[in-house]
Amino acid sequence: MKSLYSRFVFMTVGIMLLSSIIGFLLTNVYYQVKLKPYNSEKILKYAEEVKSLYEKQSEENQEAYLHSIAKLGYEIYIVDDQKNGKRIGNAFRKTSISDATVHKVLQGETFNGVSTYPTRLFITGFFDNELINSVGVPVQHGDKQYALFIRPDIQNQFGEMRIFLAVLLGFIVLLSIIFIAIAAGYIVRPIRKFTKATQKIASGEYKIELDVKRKDEIGTLSTSFQKMTKSIKELDEMRQEFVSNVSHEFQSPLSSIQGFSKTLQTEKMSVEERNHYLQIIEGESKRMSSLCKQLLTLASLDKEEKVLQIKEFNLQKQIKDVIFMLEWKWREKDIAVEFDVPDITIKGDENLLHQVWSNIFTNSIKFSNDGGTIEFFVEELESSVIISISDNGIGMEKEEMERIFDRFYKVDTARARNVEGSGLGLSIVQKIVELHNGNVSVYSTKGEGTTVRVELPK
Repeated sequence: MKSLYSRFVFMTVGIMLLSSIIGFLLTNVYYQVKLKPYNSEKILKYAEEVKSLYEKQSEENQEAYLHSIAKLGYEIYIVDDQKNGKRIGNAFRKTSISDATVHKVLQGETFNGVSTYPTRLFITGFFDNELINSVGVPVQHGDKQYALFIRPDIQNQFGEMRIFLAVLLGFIVLLSIIFIAIAAGYIVRPIRKFTKATQKIASGEYKIELDVKRKDEIGTLSTSFQKMTKSIKELDEMRQEFVSNVSHEFQSPLSSIQGFSKTLQTEKMSVEERNHYLQIIEGESKRMSSLCKQLLTLASLDKEEKVLQIKEFNLQKQIKDVIFMLEWKWREKDIAVEFDVPDITIKGDENLLHQVWSNIFTNSIKFSNDGGTIEFFVEELESSVIISISDNGIGMEKEEMERIFDRFYKVDTARARNVEGSGLGLSIVQKIVELHNGNVSVYSTKGEGTTVRVELPK
């Protein structure tokens, strides 16, 4: 498997090579379109000047003159009508040229091979040292006609520059690869840290310090990663606590059922005792059944997939139904229920909101003293409805209020000795209200009572 580091280096070097090839091709196109016509005219003009000065020289000085021109950085080839040719200066790479071309020049025509030189993909014509890539002019030597071909000697004119550019390009490529490798390591190093960190998280280790202090996307990723790690750690702790709480909640009734089942196997037992134990077993089994239902409700609410079945319904009637349904509980404690709910219609999931009022009202009954009071009060605003359920029961400490919506959390058992429950009721309430885009809050004072306030959009 190729590492990200090697992929980055090879990709960057590949891009450099591809860019070089494309750049050369574009430069070649530019030469053919723009520079080639200008270059051919310049060489042709220079050839005419050489011809003019050559013919003005004496016969003894004509060849010396051509040698001086060659030393200035030009390649020269002179040929007569007998095809006797002579090179002056550095040699052409190829000296082949058609007899027809030589004949035309000998007849007084000018040959511009630079402008007619064929285009080649990977060779710029200016640097192609061939005789046909030159300019030919007729010259007179004594009483004899010659064809003189001339072109710039690239090696002579640009030799040192070509070496300099080649060395410069070599160093640029070498240093670029070195710096790319270093930069790739700098970029990939945090990724390797992330990889090791994810492996630690997978093994259950959440104490991770990435030490990535950058202000780019990698730095942002590092910050997000550490936040994610913290969230995963908290979720894992919540999961462990949840499993522990569920195990505890199931273990207690199961132990009771198991213990009383063994007791019932005793033959010497009165009918009253047997019925008493059976009632305990029935109560514990109902408690387990209720806990299972609440857990299933929470699980379905957590999915948040097509949970709500929104429709209009009468809020006043629904709250009355909840009060009547739990009448036996609040009458058993001689609690007075005050009802101040106007006849209004709201939109929501009727069944889930019924459970909200039922859970809150049940809690109010549980934590109210005998002879206490529970009040239902509804306030209708322009865009929302506020439902408040208040009691004058035992109330809560501030620390308890902060955890009241945690799953399986129960108030101080020393102050609520005879109160049973799973600690899931208000968690379910909060989840349902949030699904309705509402909010729920609790206000309580120890020894004075509690108010649960639910605000729902209309």
